[in-house]
Amino acid sequence: MRLKDKVAIVVGAGQSPGEGMGNGRATALTFAREGAKVLCVDHHLESAQETVDLITAAHGTAAAFKADVTKSTDIKAMVADGISRWGRIDVLHNNVGVSLAGGDAELLAITEEAFDRVVAINLKSCILAAKEVIPIMRAQKSGAIINISSMAAITTYPYVAYKATKSAMIAFTEQLAYQNAEYGIRANVILPGLMNTPMAVDTRAREWHKTRAEVEAERDSKVPLRKKMGTGWDVANAALFLASDEANFITGVTLPVDGGASVRRG
Repeated sequence: MRLKDKVAIVVGAGQSPGEGMGNGRATALTFAREGAKVLCVDHHLESAQETVDLITAAHGTAAAFKADVTKSTDIKAMVADGISRWGRIDVLHNNVGVSLAGGDAELLAITEEAFDRVVAINLKSCILAAKEVIPIMRAQKSGAIINISSMAAITTYPYVAYKATKSAMIAFTEQLAYQNAEYGIRANVILPGLMNTPMAVDTRAREWHKTRAEVEAERDSKVPLRKKMGTGWDVANAALFLASDEANFITGVTLPVDGGASVRRG
């Protein structure tokens, strides 16, 4: 087991309504399968508990925790809960992020309220969570932080707040990496490309008044590798590697998980 005896916090371990498996839930299940004790955090407790139920059904160890990750009091309580249950924090996985679901829009259409909401959910939450776990990891002289950004950060993307926050997450992860390397803490960021998840596909189907199949086909056509989107499991497997001791000498890395989209020219 690649995470045996590790304690992991997965922020965004529930998922949006729709078909398939989200990145956060897939990662929580994967971490647990590999031996980690997982605190499954979500603002919808019922969704986090569904993830926990899947883990316990497979004989893993997990607990659900409800948090509004834009509030420092909730983040503090989240980390305190993990420590009180299991005594340490080895992995922090920040998977929270919204775009259209948060009211994001193109520049001339975006509202101040929507911009503030997306920044708080996508970026502020990531920074607040790191602020709380870093002292614990420094004391342990070990730890891994994995942030989920997006290929939108480095490719064309129409909506303002998502692109800005996901780009900022890369810079923040690099800062975490070089400021905490001496303590044995690693920080890396994953850039998912086009993924077949409830948030990515079902949300767009609802917003654009299309069928899920239509959105799937449109997105599949843009992926170089097999003309097929990735899944939450692809992100989860990348996160597992970065969380494990196999990535012991890897920090400050930006890892695309995108089916070749980042190397396409023209």
